[in-house]
Amino acid sequence: MPTRPHDRAADAIRPVEIRLGAMKFAEGSAQIDLGDTRVVAAASFEKGVPRFRADTGKGWVTAEYSMLPRATHTRSVREVSRGRAGGRTVEIQRLIGRSLRAAIDFRALGENTVVLDCDVLQADGGTRTAAITAAYVALVEALGRAYLPGDLTRVPVVHQVAAISVGYVDGAPLLDLEYCEDSIAEVDMNVVATADGQVIEVQGTGEARPFARSEMDTLLDLAFAGVERLAEVQDRALAPVVAEVEALREKGRRRTPPKDERELWGPPG
Repeated sequence: MPTRPHDRAADAIRPVEIRLGAMKFAEGSAQIDLGDTRVVAAASFEKGVPRFRADTGKGWVTAEYSMLPRATHTRSVREVSRGRAGGRTVEIQRLIGRSLRAAIDFRALGENTVVLDCDVLQADGGTRTAAITAAYVALVEALGRAYLPGDLTRVPVVHQVAAISVGYVDGAPLLDLEYCEDSIAEVDMNVVATADGQVIEVQGTGEARPFARSEMDTLLDLAFAGVERLAEVQDRALAPVVAEVEALREKGRRRTPPKDERELWGPPG
């Protein structure tokens, strides 16, 4: 087996931390530090839905993704300077949107939209999977914040979602590839899954060779273990929001009926 940076075991993820409140004004936000990869995700809760969703009673979740010019070893040109998003960016933001839509009961969301903005501050492998993992936390926080004042009747989250990369490097299956490993991987795979081990999406490529079904199964087992660990970190980050939501559920939200207008006005003082 190849020696990994910092003598990390083949089935170990990099040191990971997720923090809420990365952005002051967003309804939900989180920063994930996964090794030297850092991504900020912001969730904006907006009334209304896209035209194709209008009058269905269902909400929508969508995502945008970008990378700062010096997130990588050399400066990249801002895509706004080119006048359009690149193919890689479009593909990744669609992946993020699909992944997080799998977490939501759209009828419970109602005709509301959550927009997830994922920005890579520093890239050292696994930026798309880190973005999905952080975006889930931002999404849940935004929905929790919408539930607390009564904008939602319940938090419409049905699955906990995280994502991680796996691959074969020098013949060995490795979990959570960083850039120096990803750049030489024979087989590279990104796995999006639920915390209880259900697949949402798998992106797998034989970079240097075809790979067997048994090898894919080995990588999926590694990925599920990694997603389970990331889910624990997500839970710790979301604990304050979950506690507020649960406290309100136990207390019960009582809506005060509007007063009769005749009671609002008294005799002249």
